[in-house]
Amino acid sequence: MIGTLLNGRFRLEEQIGSGGMSTVYRAFDETLERWVAIKVMHGALSGDPLQHERFRREARSVARLSHPHVVTVIDAGEDEAHPYIVFEYVEGETLKHRIRELRDQGRVMPVVEAVAYAIEIGRALSAAHSRRLVHRDVKPQNVLLDPEGRAKVTDFGIARTLDDGGLTATGRVLGTTDYVSPEQALGEDVGEQSDIYSLGVCLYEMLTGDVPFRAESQVGVAMKHIRERIPDVQHARPEVSAALAAIIERATAKERRNRYARVDEMVSDLEQALAIEAARAGEASGEATTVLRALPDAAAEIAPERLRRPHRFVALVALAALAGVALALLLTTDLGGSRRATPPARASGPLAQVPLTAAHDYDPFGTDKAEHPYEVQNVLDTDRNTTWSTEQYSAGSLSPKPGVGIYVDTAQPLVARRLDIRTPTPGFKVRIYGSNATLFTGAGSDTFASWGRPLASVTVGPLKHIYLHTDGHAYRHYLVWIVELPPGQNHAEIAAIRVLR
Repeated sequence: MIGTLLNGRFRLEEQIGSGGMSTVYRAFDETLERWVAIKVMHGALSGDPLQHERFRREARSVARLSHPHVVTVIDAGEDEAHPYIVFEYVEGETLKHRIRELRDQGRVMPVVEAVAYAIEIGRALSAAHSRRLVHRDVKPQNVLLDPEGRAKVTDFGIARTLDDGGLTATGRVLGTTDYVSPEQALGEDVGEQSDIYSLGVCLYEMLTGDVPFRAESQVGVAMKHIRERIPDVQHARPEVSAALAAIIERATAKERRNRYARVDEMVSDLEQALAIEAARAGEASGEATTVLRALPDAAAEIAPERLRRPHRFVALVALAALAGVALALLLTTDLGGSRRATPPARASGPLAQVPLTAAHDYDPFGTDKAEHPYEVQNVLDTDRNTTWSTEQYSAGSLSPKPGVGIYVDTAQPLVARRLDIRTPTPGFKVRIYGSNATLFTGAGSDTFASWGRPLASVTVGPLKHIYLHTDGHAYRHYLVWIVELPPGQNHAEIAAIRVLR
């Protein structure tokens, strides 16, 4: 049908998707001169009154929804026995494509990003449920990510209203079995809680990179959703908080009486979890930052202000810096103005190594708060054969700790431009932080927030030059925070740390 002009207005330019009931095209609206997406019902089904009514019902149902996280219906019609629905065209990718792309790169979605998307999907479902409309096919393939990173739910093709008892025969399963609720797999009546279950499975996949169940057939997968508990997300992703794991467990409970009754309840818990995860990670970007800014006050209090309102935080930092400059000028200039303040050194020109006065182990989430403290001086000496080492961790994972590290002291705050690490155990992943906080031996987890956002995140090679994004901020302490051990090893070693300005 490429090139077809529907009703003299919509020219079909490119096929962008296909399903059992319809094909989706990118089309050009020649009246309003804009791109749209058009879902055209398969010709073989258009003569079936039941399928025809389902198709019309989708248009009517979604047209009633107006929400920033639901793909908008623009028009609907029929051209020469071809029923069609016109949607806004969302450039970007599906959530499924994003998950697969990360998996192919050997990565998984950042926890805060996954929770942010789950919140946006949940808000879209809440809007649908408030109009007594159940989606019944919630899956990453039906979530579009626009160029700004916002999630938009689409394809209400098998949706039904809670007031409508028809169109789905008893015992017939509709929906994708990778995400299907137990009651839907059994062919029972479904409601809002079925969407909640599917959203819980989507969140599990975002966090782990894979669906919870695999089998030789779709029926086999459906049977697992009926009989087996969802695997523990913390086993696959140890850094996930207990609070977030509990949300997934409750959302995917087999018995509906143990599941969230309303998606709003789940969204509320997810908002709390997002604040917790952002505070633990010390960073947030993309859509997670947008969602953090809009958190309710109760949840927002958990997340640091600089993550929820980064522009305001930067402005406050700038004001503080200006105040500091003014104070410095006042303190370095006499009343007669005969002395001039010494201009600050600029971070440019050749790199120069900074003398380091001390090194300290840092294990705030450990039981004894210590990580081989007697070895820390080895990172400062010139002997490459002596090292500081982490403890040995079973199964090659730092879990349940989010990380462990070592920090060096530059004696006075300075703007470091690069940090070098030499190691005999390459392949471990680190984040570099800076701080001017007063630290002490045996510091606990309450001190971790003082490090702020990471200055760099890298995988360390035998000799790694790490360029730091300090934004001109001077720090006295620079932390090498190990978040993942080298592949196939149960510890990491560092022979030398050097700081350059």
